[in-house]
Amino acid sequence: MESGMLLSGGQRALIRESWQRLSGSPVQHGLVLFTRLFDLDPDLLPLFQYNCKQFASPQECLSAPEFLDHIRKVMLVIDAAVSHLENLSCLEEYLCNLGKKHQAVGVKVESFSVRHPLLYPLQLCL
Repeated sequence: MESGMLLSGGQRALIRESWQRLSGSPVQHGLVLFTRLFDLDPDLLPLFQYNCKQFASPQECLSAPEFLDHIRKVMLVIDAAVSHLENLSCLEEYLCNLGKKHQAVGVKVESFSVRHPLLYPLQLCL
């Protein structure tokens, strides 16, 4: 991780406190996250296809069992990042591989318009 992206102890504490509040209902909060993503960028919807099925609406996608499984996985990755705030570089290889998989299905680095320290390793790999 770039030295300018290091988090202070106070920032790490705030992230952990916020995550603790959300982590009790990861799917519920993941639904909020992806609903917001689809609101901000409707062009993301076609990236989510399961068994060659294209979703007609964000609501259809958000209710699909396969997508709910995707949400669980996303929340697990966020949980891992929060758990390793002191040493995010230990997740770099995993996140790079994850970034390559996402890039293969059409995800572009521009989709990550928010520059946040937790997303920085993934942004490097796209």
